[in-house]
Amino acid sequence: MENEEVRSLRKLTQQYAYTSLQMHETVARKAGLSGTDHKYLGFLMEKGQMTAGELANLTGLTTGAITGLIDRFEKKNLVKRQLAPDDRRKVIIEPNTPEIMALLVPLYKEFRKRSEDLIASFSNEEIKIIESYFSKAIGIMNETTNTLNNQSL
Repeated sequence: MENEEVRSLRKLTQQYAYTSLQMHETVARKAGLSGTDHKYLGFLMEKGQMTAGELANLTGLTTGAITGLIDRFEKKNLVKRQLAPDDRRKVIIEPNTPEIMALLVPLYKEFRKRSEDLIASFSNEEIKIIESYFSKAIGIMNETTNTLNNQSL
């Protein structure tokens, strides 16, 4: 049986996720991107260059959808396509970091400052607890994603 504190925290976690989606959709729109394109651009920024196939595996998108995604990014000069030197059938997608940063940093500037101020308001012990929660929650989400991806319908 779950207690009131757990229920309350679970509800706040859901609200955080929903509010994050809303904010990122707004940022994406202001940047001239769709919400999903914005998040996949974030994958590229975090992971660095990768093949189109790796991006398809990471996102769960089909290779056809990835081609469209890359086309949209390339049109905005946010990525470059390169042929892999060891296998010319492979296309390496390289994020154009300066261009991406120029597009997104102004949109996140105030949010980032306010978030940093909020974090600074917590004690080191509280920050460690928050870090622990998010690290473990991310692990659970990754495990759940992998399990669902490996299940047959």
